[in-house]
Amino acid sequence: MQNSDVIVIGSGIGGLCAAGLLAYYGKQVIVCESHTIPGGAAHSFRRRGFEFDSGPSFYCGLADAQSLNPVKQVLDALGESIQVIPYDPLGHYHFPEGTIAVYRDAERYRHEVERITPQGAKELQRFTERLLGLYEVMRDIPTLALRADWQVILTLFKNYLPSLVKMLPYLPLVQSSVGNVMDATIQDPWVRRLIDLECFLLSGLKAHGTIAPEVAFMLGERSRAGVEYPVGGSCAIVQALVRGLERWGGKLRLGCHVEQILVESGKVVGVKLQNGEILHAPIVISNASIWDTYNKLLRPQDLPVTYHQEALETPAVASFMHLHLGIRADGLENLTGHHVVVHDSQQEITTPGNTCMISIPSVWDASLAPQGHHVVHAYTLEPYTGWERNEEYAEKKQQKAQTLYRALEKIIPDIKERAVIELIGTPLTHAHYLRRYQGTYGPAIAADKGMFPSTHTPIQGLYRVGDSTMPGIGVPAVAASGILCANTLVKLQQTEALLKNLR
Repeated sequence: MQNSDVIVIGSGIGGLCAAGLLAYYGKQVIVCESHTIPGGAAHSFRRRGFEFDSGPSFYCGLADAQSLNPVKQVLDALGESIQVIPYDPLGHYHFPEGTIAVYRDAERYRHEVERITPQGAKELQRFTERLLGLYEVMRDIPTLALRADWQVILTLFKNYLPSLVKMLPYLPLVQSSVGNVMDATIQDPWVRRLIDLECFLLSGLKAHGTIAPEVAFMLGERSRAGVEYPVGGSCAIVQALVRGLERWGGKLRLGCHVEQILVESGKVVGVKLQNGEILHAPIVISNASIWDTYNKLLRPQDLPVTYHQEALETPAVASFMHLHLGIRADGLENLTGHHVVVHDSQQEITTPGNTCMISIPSVWDASLAPQGHHVVHAYTLEPYTGWERNEEYAEKKQQKAQTLYRALEKIIPDIKERAVIELIGTPLTHAHYLRRYQGTYGPAIAADKGMFPSTHTPIQGLYRVGDSTMPGIGVPAVAASGILCANTLVKLQQTEALLKNLR
């Protein structure tokens, strides 16, 4: 039996951010990671000299001193940094109607849209200006100053009152959906589809399901701080967070599977590991999904019946098909790194297989692939239902991967002939390696259909972080959840001292 102040279950970005900050604040922290690799959905893996990102591949504000990116704020607090490679355009969107480059500069981006629809480009400008106004007032209040309890009011009024006053005209926008802003500014059907696509890439939902601050943050950060790729891949971010955790005395245990969160008389007392070991702590933070936390890590009697039932009924974003390729790079000197392909304009953006995301990060960081080669990651939505590891599994994997190959052929027509390594991931792959309910990326709670579950739970001492606690399936959202949770567990003065040190 071991004693600590805090046990964090899972080393995803949210868990590592919470653990690192709590270690900085002086807590004894142990992170228990079931996998042999840290990072959760953001981990990388290596095969035959190719470094593959398992999940996120698009980042902004990781090196900018004034960035609003919560990951950058946590790294600054922990005394860590990463090397990045900036690039522009940030990607290309391939629609049946045409291809546009997505530039950080809003005016250049509008000119691209103008080639498809001149009127829509003018409407897009009004839409962008409305959301950038919200971004400007959000900039004044760093995520690192926030917490998830009533004391956040004291923080805001004591340190950010002028910013709150500036926020007043935008309050209706804070809880509004992007769809509402779109309805008020845009009639052009193609631009509406474009905004639905950008929202889908951020949250897994279209514009009417995505909250406005999320897109305001994206538009502001990509135009002001720019976009960049971390040298070494997404694992460079994970490694920096692990270094920060250990620098301040925290511990990471890999291959350490938590079997049960131990609860006595309504209070957390620790966790039981798969090997029978007991770790004691008065605080446990679960970076597992809401479904896995409440259905697998706790006993049914540990939670109020109604609360337990409602939590498990939370709608989930579908899982994904992933195609990882190592390819020969000869003749691809002008290749760019990010692409999104929409196959059919008559189908919804969210239809599985219709929208395919492509990342080729070796165009920026050649160390990710053997000399003369590129590493490719393509993925698309895919429901978990119907997948079984049976005799048809291998054939079904190949069949479902064809929509990703068709998308890739729009960028590299002879992609199949160039491939030297092929790895296909399914929802079952996700569920197995990430230990996630149905391989999902998080809740699909639309902006006007309710609030995301908070970091708090009905059990004293049990908290949650990750994509089940904040809107958005991206890295900034889960990092923010870690910040809010960590700050909630310490005194206001400690957070204020941290912010003072950073200034």
